[in-house]
Amino acid sequence: MHNDWPPLSRLGRLMISLALAFVLVLWLQPYVDRWWSMRHVEPRAVQARGDLAGDEQANIQIFEKLSPSVVYITTLKRVVNPWTRNVTQVPRGTGSGMIWDDQGHVVTNYHVIQGSGVAQVTLSDQRSYRAALVGASQQHDLAVIRINVTFDRPPPIPIGTSEDLRVGQKVLAIGNPFGLDRTLTTGIISALDRTIQDDEGGNTIEHLIQTDAAINPGNSGGPLIDSAGRLIGINTAIYSPSGAYAGIGFAVPVDTVNRVVPKLIASGRYVTPSIGIKADDDLSAALTRETGVRGVLVLQVVEGSPAQRAGLRETRVTTEGGVIIGDIIQAVDGKPVKRIGEILALLEQKRVGDEVRLSLHRDGKTIELKVQLEARAS
Repeated sequence: MHNDWPPLSRLGRLMISLALAFVLVLWLQPYVDRWWSMRHVEPRAVQARGDLAGDEQANIQIFEKLSPSVVYITTLKRVVNPWTRNVTQVPRGTGSGMIWDDQGHVVTNYHVIQGSGVAQVTLSDQRSYRAALVGASQQHDLAVIRINVTFDRPPPIPIGTSEDLRVGQKVLAIGNPFGLDRTLTTGIISALDRTIQDDEGGNTIEHLIQTDAAINPGNSGGPLIDSAGRLIGINTAIYSPSGAYAGIGFAVPVDTVNRVVPKLIASGRYVTPSIGIKADDDLSAALTRETGVRGVLVLQVVEGSPAQRAGLRETRVTTEGGVIIGDIIQAVDGKPVKRIGEILALLEQKRVGDEVRLSLHRDGKTIELKVQLEARAS
């Protein structure tokens, strides 16, 4: 077999070699460039951001000023070993609190310390102190404990008012959610004058602030703060099917706190003014549906109470099984009421010894009675 191709000249072989080399260079060029660039990687230039926005600066200033006044509370319970009879302390839960005054009083929620044997308070600088219980009011979900700080005491938190709060106001919450100490969240006031029941369903807490600032387990007892850096509430509960933040949180208004806490410090308990009646909202609502008369039906008048002395009539069951409807309280000092909680809330604004005017529906007529308030321990 003969090769019909003429032999390549030296120049031809050179040209083919150069062409192959050129193709090879083109094919390898991206890989060479990448290898070279990776050997000379430099950090990117930082772009200047300018000044912080006004609301950012305000948030930072409020947090830096108030966070030293917020404390981390760890509760412990005593456990007895059934075999050795040794007593040990194990963690029970965590929560938040705030420095109330220069005497070492710390305000938190009642449910934070409820059922615990020992409470440990950790300050923002990580100093830790064992706390002593001073007083508590389950009705308001408030408690006061005390720590003995001998030097460099943290400042008390500034107090505001909740009387003039408006829906839409900006608020900030500082606390220790899930044990993450000194956490700041922001939001607005979503609603006012909310009512909730505690986890056991036995205690109703009235006039709460609703907020969408993120509140999670561990935030309880921490401050809700307005844009002026003042305490306007104490975070107390959340509404959530999962138990975590769902955009609905509640706080005890500061006006309630400022009324209850001094009495807890002075006497260890809060004394609620009372008239001495018992009522049921479901029965009152059923009566309203049947008769169209709005108000709170008096089921029972407590023996020896102010209500008995003033002549209030309770609901009675006859020997034949019939029911004689008692008085229906329609207003307290001219303010309409249709639930027992509304009566209690109005009485809370009074003092023991004050006189209130009750508007009653009795035998188809409206009458008024004056009742002097007596103490009922909370």
